[in-house]
Amino acid sequence: MRVLFAGTPAVAVASLDRLVEDGFDVVAVLTREDAPVGRKRVLTPSPVAARALELGLPLIYANKIDAEAQAAITAAAPDIAAIVAYGGLVPPAALGIPRHGWINLHFSLLPDWRGAAPVQHSIIAGNTVTGAVTFQLEAGLDTGPVFETLTTVIDDADTAGELLGRLARTGSELLSSTLSGIDDGTLESVAQVGGGSYAHKLGLADGHVDWSRPAAEIRSRINGVTPDPGAWTMLEEQRFKLGPVTEVPDVTELAPGAVRIESGKRPRAFVGTGTHAVELGRVQPAGKKPMPASDWARGLGSAGNENAKEVAFS
Repeated sequence: MRVLFAGTPAVAVASLDRLVEDGFDVVAVLTREDAPVGRKRVLTPSPVAARALELGLPLIYANKIDAEAQAAITAAAPDIAAIVAYGGLVPPAALGIPRHGWINLHFSLLPDWRGAAPVQHSIIAGNTVTGAVTFQLEAGLDTGPVFETLTTVIDDADTAGELLGRLARTGSELLSSTLSGIDDGTLESVAQVGGGSYAHKLGLADGHVDWSRPAAEIRSRINGVTPDPGAWTMLEEQRFKLGPVTEVPDVTELAPGAVRIESGKRPRAFVGTGTHAVELGRVQPAGKKPMPASDWARGLGSAGNENAKEVAFS
């Protein structure tokens, strides 16, 4: 089976590797154009482009699947297109180029969390189970009929980055299985049922922590925006970045946002919420590098020390 692979970020690389390893004839790789990266804004190939070059696969660079890109796809003559986080819409005119259409690997249990950030929203919402599906791409946003599904448990400590990494690996096997089933005619799709939910692309505001909310909700939000766009709070009118936190159910006397330091060989930093406290993990004060919360707490001093600095987040 001749396959066009479409993808851009690192999460799509496992699927490209899997299709090559499983013997599919990947005739071209569609990915977004080189983008500026880092403080010096150096033009850098996407992770998928870099891997395709290592594998010696033909590349089609396009931020938009316009007439030129469609001509390149047509010239590659794929039987099917596999798409994983390409980062752009496939217009109706392009959907019919491969005879089997486009098969999308999506990291949620559709119809839940259609859209750009399904894993992040699953965690933020406090879902305990998520997964991945393969479905037939159509004009609607993630509305096409589903071929295969896998599920996984969301642990309390899972960040979006960790969960997405797991789903990228297991999802690559799902995608390969689906293409094989379509190729030999043994697999049929089933229409989605229900309206589902929408997972918008996350922005900076989504990472702001509201300490008046319950501790479990705060933990889920921080995990869901880690590593990107990142969680943060305000301290002395400056943004203070937060890594994942741990709930501390037996500490209930702190007001929302109030910080308490416990001294010791490894100082601990607790923050009050709308229910019980959470313990900070890694933090990044404004103008400094990320550090363990214990190092930051050591500089504040412990409660009851006349030299201790009292702080509160907002």
